[in-house]
Amino acid sequence: MEVSNVAFFPAYPAIAAALRYGLHFGTQNALLITAQAAAWGFWSYFFLFCDRWNLSPALQFFGALFIIAHPAAFFLIAGYSESLFLMALIGFIYWSSADACAAKVWAALHGMVMSATRIVGIPCAAFPVVCSLFAGGWRGLREPRSWLRHYGAALSLVFVATLGAVFFFIFCQLRWGHWNIYMLTQSAGWGIVPDYLAVFKPSSYRWIAPALNNPKEASQLSMTLGALLLVVIAVCELLPAIRRRTEWATRAGFYFCAVVIYYISVSGVAGVEMESMLRYEFCVHALIVLAFLHFLHQFRCPPILLRAFGMAVGLVSAAGLSVQGWYVWNFTRGNWVA
Repeated sequence: MEVSNVAFFPAYPAIAAALRYGLHFGTQNALLITAQAAAWGFWSYFFLFCDRWNLSPALQFFGALFIIAHPAAFFLIAGYSESLFLMALIGFIYWSSADACAAKVWAALHGMVMSATRIVGIPCAAFPVVCSLFAGGWRGLREPRSWLRHYGAALSLVFVATLGAVFFFIFCQLRWGHWNIYMLTQSAGWGIVPDYLAVFKPSSYRWIAPALNNPKEASQLSMTLGALLLVVIAVCELLPAIRRRTEWATRAGFYFCAVVIYYISVSGVAGVEMESMLRYEFCVHALIVLAFLHFLHQFRCPPILLRAFGMAVGLVSAAGLSVQGWYVWNFTRGNWVA
């Protein structure tokens, strides 16, 4: 750790460094400006998706409120990489699912930033292939000769999107002789040893009510609630899909990215008792909310059901904002939150 500065993926500190040396900002201000500009980008893509899907103002409001009310949502404007990763991820999804030729260029640029910001961005780059598989059906896989025609464009975009991480690994190999020095630094500095079976172990899930002054317990509970949320979403999607009354294929890519982020995050922090999982689960939460808004807009809900949904979101959001307020109070005083 003392001879390398690769404890984190490079995109977020590199952009902050560009602001520092290019515009002569202080380091702390450069980090905050980078995070808050990326937060603006994330919300821009959120409402662009709402516009693409023709969501009602009520659904847009409740969806945004449900994201803001997550206890870790304040990390969007704090000096962390959550906002940059989410902006790049949602932007990559937005442009790669558009039809214009220029959109693929924008998707590639967002994908490279995404994979250079977080290690989970590497598997998320497979989003275009996942969408192609679900949109065209699985029959195309039975004809290997047509793979290039059906999936060539998607695979090319996946390759370009991963270049952010690939260049980082090449730099590590050339500079320090270890392409995986990021993983070695994580292990040496924080004792992180991945457990890829953690999500399948009942002992990983904890249902205890966390103490407000114990963020580790909150992270443990968020890991459990995240798994429960994914199961509930699967059930909600499965029943209408059986009756062919849902556009679930459009949301398959969102769910793929959410599951990948959840699985890799849990595997990484399982050895440290799920520490920081509250922050990592926030990215999953944002993806699920977007996908669920698309799920809801295809149904004509009676006004009474819409009001009940709004009341439920309001109550949950009030609780989430209260917990977030407590975490912000601690965070701004230098206490560990997530």
